Amino acid sequence: MAKQSLGKKMLDNDVVKFVFSAGIGFLVDVSAYYILFHNVFTDQTYHVFGFVVRNSTLAFSISYIMGVVVNFIITKYFVFHQSTTSSSKQFFRFVSVAIVGYFANLTLLKVYIQAFHFYPPIARPAAALTLFFASYFIHRMFSFSLSLRHHVSEAEQTNS
Repeated sequence: MAKQSLGKKMLDNDVVKFVFSAGIGFLVDVSAYYILFHNVFTDQTYHVFGFVVRNSTLAFSISYIMGVVVNFIITKYFVFHQSTTSSSKQFFRFVSVAIVGYFANLTLLKVYIQAFHFYPPIARPAAALTLFFASYFIHRMFSFSLSLRHHVSEAEQTNS
């Protein structure tokens, strides 16, 4: 069998495809965050459902949802397309993980902004990148029900 080109091998690698997928979601999230923080939520605080919410938190909440939707669509159809789990179950699981990720990101965002005095548009990508690798493994095993053993056996077949 002829050797595969490096580009083809990379496009066949779920980790590389996940980085691409997450990267697009990340760009949507961070771009929306920047726009919302600088152009929409320009006051320091807002009253939302009886709570006082910082502009950075409000911008984050909306931009995070946007990034999650984009990330799910690309991840489902481009990265883990071989999953046999129903789309509704995948989406429910993906959103469940995203909710946990939301609170982890929010916590890091608050720490970076309030404790370390990061500028919010810098703190947002720093928080997201901190949690990136955990996200891959959680989505692979939980959201799309693909075991690591399955991934290893595919890699061994490709290298044979």
